[in-house]
Amino acid sequence: MEVEEVEKVHTSLSSTSLTIAVAVNGSKNSKNAVKWALEKFIPEGRILFKLLHVRPRLTMVPTPMGNYLPISQVRDDVVSAYKDEIKWKTDKLLQPYKRICSHKQVEAEAVVIEADDVAEAIAEEVSKFKIGKLVIGASSRNVMTRAIKGSGFSSRISRCTPTCCTVYVVSKGKLSSVRPSTSETNEGSMDERSDSSSPNNSFSTHTSSAQSEWTDMGSSTNFSQFSSSSLLTQRHQALANVNQNLTNSIGSNPIDVHHSGHISLSTEEDIASSSSSVSDMHCVSQATSYKSFKTDGLSMNSTDQDDVTFELDKLRIELQHFRRMYEMAQNETTDASQQLNELSTRHMEEAAKLREISLREEKARELVIREKEKREAAQKEVVAVREYVEREISQRKDLEYNAARDAEEKRRLENSLKHHNQQCKEFTFDEILSATSSFSHELKIGMGANGTVYKGTFHHMTVAVKVLNSKEDHRTKQFKQELELLGRIRHPHLLLLIGACPDHSCLVYEYMENGSLDDRLRQKDNSPPLRWFDRFRIAWEVASALAFLHNSETRPIVHRDLKPANILLDNNFVSKIGDVGLSTLVPSVDTLMSTIYKDTAPVGTFCYIDPEYQRTGLLSPKSDVYALGMVILQLLTAKSPMGLTHIVEMALENDCLKDVLDSKAGKWPYEETKELALMGLNCAELRRQDRPDLKRQVLPLLERLRGIADEAHDCAPDIQSLPPSHYICPILKEVMDDPCVASDGYTYDRKAIETWFRMNDKSPMTNLYLPSKDLIPNRTLLSAIREWKSANP
Repeated sequence: MEVEEVEKVHTSLSSTSLTIAVAVNGSKNSKNAVKWALEKFIPEGRILFKLLHVRPRLTMVPTPMGNYLPISQVRDDVVSAYKDEIKWKTDKLLQPYKRICSHKQVEAEAVVIEADDVAEAIAEEVSKFKIGKLVIGASSRNVMTRAIKGSGFSSRISRCTPTCCTVYVVSKGKLSSVRPSTSETNEGSMDERSDSSSPNNSFSTHTSSAQSEWTDMGSSTNFSQFSSSSLLTQRHQALANVNQNLTNSIGSNPIDVHHSGHISLSTEEDIASSSSSVSDMHCVSQATSYKSFKTDGLSMNSTDQDDVTFELDKLRIELQHFRRMYEMAQNETTDASQQLNELSTRHMEEAAKLREISLREEKARELVIREKEKREAAQKEVVAVREYVEREISQRKDLEYNAARDAEEKRRLENSLKHHNQQCKEFTFDEILSATSSFSHELKIGMGANGTVYKGTFHHMTVAVKVLNSKEDHRTKQFKQELELLGRIRHPHLLLLIGACPDHSCLVYEYMENGSLDDRLRQKDNSPPLRWFDRFRIAWEVASALAFLHNSETRPIVHRDLKPANILLDNNFVSKIGDVGLSTLVPSVDTLMSTIYKDTAPVGTFCYIDPEYQRTGLLSPKSDVYALGMVILQLLTAKSPMGLTHIVEMALENDCLKDVLDSKAGKWPYEETKELALMGLNCAELRRQDRPDLKRQVLPLLERLRGIADEAHDCAPDIQSLPPSHYICPILKEVMDDPCVASDGYTYDRKAIETWFRMNDKSPMTNLYLPSKDLIPNRTLLSAIREWKSANP
């Protein structure tokens, strides 16, 4: 019955909200006090937290000189600024404590007090807000013994605080001492009043009489009024032993009895407060035992009745203590289990967060790598596009320049041909001499069986002047008629005859920049090789020009001397047949042999002359077809025409055509190349009747192959031209960066020859001792090499 009433009192006290204040001053002990208060009082129900901070009153203002001035002697704006600074520092000082409360999901109110006496200010604030519990941090010099003696700043606060408030002193995050309030002390009196008002008690007295009875219990005069002194002494001694045993057991496992009635294990620092609580309980037990004993002594006189009452009191006390110890152990187990579950849950949450952070970090790293790769690829693409655009611009400028130059040359040529309404202009010999600088050796660009070719200039137009070796029969009327006829011939792939000087057997042609096909096949002057699709195109161009000559409106024209040396290439490697002026006009007669002409003096070049024309002297358009077949075979192989037909026939029979093709031309399309080789062999048949018709058989095939060549040309990248041989260093076998002439007369790269000199005293070319190791820079060659590199990056 007593235990139930005590629990009801505790429950009624816990139902009301409590205000708990924590005094803070920015020290580590203040943080420990806040943490301890949160851990201690949060589970108790409705709790109001206040953070009390006391700062000195503002009476002086510091100056830049390091001294202080009274606030009355300082301007108002300076005082206001200084107050704002003090307020900012105070807010900054209180921020850590607010964060601690926010972390525990507790809203705390910060109260800043301006006072000179900290203890009095805190006591006044406790009284003002009716604060029930005050937590303060122990002073740095404070220990448990000194706190008990009442020394130190925290002890002064405890003394000044109203007695209605319980003061907790925390040191290093643990409870150091407790000063209980008057309400806690009165709980013992409430228990006594409950005992005195119970039905078993025959006395109904006031609290003051109960207190006097508790005080008189220790004196001998009061004990002497009981008749059975020995029994009373024995009973009191037994109850004292029981309480002492229970007190010792509780002291070995300190407990903390909260005002709400809950019992839990406390830390070692709570021993002092627990011991005081145990002492109070011990006193209450003694008073209760004494009152029971006194009541029983008045109501019952027999010894047996006293023994029964004594045993009941003893069992009641033991039951009460065991019940509290059981509740304590149960609560401790529940709290430990909850803490363990919370720790486990928190650990799992932290592990999940860690895994998530690791995954995010890995994804972010992969994203950074991908973005870096994309950026590098974009940069490379930008550089490639820029280079392509620059190359396209350069090519467009070159094409525009070439087109403008060709248009200008064409205009000048047309103007020159309109003179006196003549298709072929007649030049004077003085004009020929002026154009060729009197046939200067430096302007000689070729020499053949029929004459010598010079480079010349007429009216700022570059031309080729051919001087024939023989002058016989060229002054006749027939020669002039032929010149007039050939001067009217216009075809894209026939070399244009601009004019002539009949008096001195000179012919003036348009100038072709890339020389002859023979020079390009032999790669004269280290010129780049012709690619296979260019060779397919040239074969078609030559065949189309021959077909034009053979189908002339007036009379068929047979070239008679078709060969690679007479096929010229312009700046864009477009081919044109030269020496057409020496062709033969076949008589037009309405007979089956209308295209055959008897020539008793065959002319031409060995290996390209029609064997039947050479044997019989009979000339026909198929004589040019034979020469075309030899030219096609040379385009494929770049070999000498001597025995070339036999070589190609054997390669086709043994299915090894690739072995005889010119590998420098690139990767030949095998099937198309094989068709062209078979056509070349058919054109080079010994008998005229075995050769194919140029217009109906040869041209269609070459037309189809030209389409394939054009597609390959559009897809092929630009091929870098090979450097001239004198640009190559004899030691490195590479283009020189800094050409220098050594004492042996050879030109080397400076770094290469200097490295050679450090290990040798002989020339790397002659293997003779060098008279000196001096080097002379070849600046002319260096300029030429730089120009070549800029044109071939």
